[in-house]
Amino acid sequence: MMNSTQVSYFTFGDYFDIGLFKYLFFMIIMCFYVLIVSSNLLLIVVICMNRSLHEPMYLFLCSLFVNELYGSTGLFPFLLVQILSDVHTVSAPFCYLQIFCLYTYVNVQFYNLAVMSYDRYLAICCPLQYNIRMTTNKVAMLIAVTWLFPLLAIVVMISLNVSLQLCSNIINRLYCDNYSLVKLACYDTTVNNVYGLTYTFTVLFGLTILILYTYIKILKVCFSGSKQTRQKAVSTCTPHLASLLNFSCGCFLEIVQSRLNMSSAPLMLRIFLSLYFLICQPLYNPLMYGLNLTKIHIICKSLFFGQI
Repeated sequence: MMNSTQVSYFTFGDYFDIGLFKYLFFMIIMCFYVLIVSSNLLLIVVICMNRSLHEPMYLFLCSLFVNELYGSTGLFPFLLVQILSDVHTVSAPFCYLQIFCLYTYVNVQFYNLAVMSYDRYLAICCPLQYNIRMTTNKVAMLIAVTWLFPLLAIVVMISLNVSLQLCSNIINRLYCDNYSLVKLACYDTTVNNVYGLTYTFTVLFGLTILILYTYIKILKVCFSGSKQTRQKAVSTCTPHLASLLNFSCGCFLEIVQSRLNMSSAPLMLRIFLSLYFLICQPLYNPLMYGLNLTKIHIICKSLFFGQI
């Protein structure tokens, strides 16, 4: 039995010896990371540099893309080093830092999607009051809450983890995650579990209710409104709904991977479940919004193919 302050490093159990194939995997992960960084960075620059895109919807999108850069950077450089390394270990402080980065990424993403659904609700259901109700100060406040509240919540979670007494330092994952670390504890983890469940239920329940409420209202307006209103709702809500479903699917797969005993499942399946929400969401969103939102689509085409 060892105290958490005595654990200087953690060892990852899901890496296996693949010989020269590790260079192929390294190139695949590197390509994913380059695509994520370039696509998200491109859209951040497009939104920031064009005054016509300084509207609430695009500012929330910019926050979404910044978060995807943040989350992917919290994983991929570390993953690339681990793939090429022969010893799959990480220092305890870095492990806690990675948990902080990945969990704040997931939380900020969900908050962002909920705020974007509220923005679409105001734009479609209250178009005449939109500019009054979605002011610059309110946009800034919503973005600040989207980032600050998850950061504070995860800081509390990490502080509870650091005080745990651990009986092992082997994490059966490709990277550090909170649930796997808590399972290594020697003694009672009731406080950690209660905090995690309370926060998760409160956030998930509250934000899910907000998203459902906004889309019920939007659907009512679509069925009773004009053809133009329906077209506006479809064009602006389709990317958001697709992103929300993709993110929810990724989180569900991650919960299945971490909570259930997957030791009998093929290793490649476990790797896919672990990386899905950290690869597909940051790749999917720039593509979806870049192609479906007319303003962004036109500006991107003008950047690559000249003035249109």
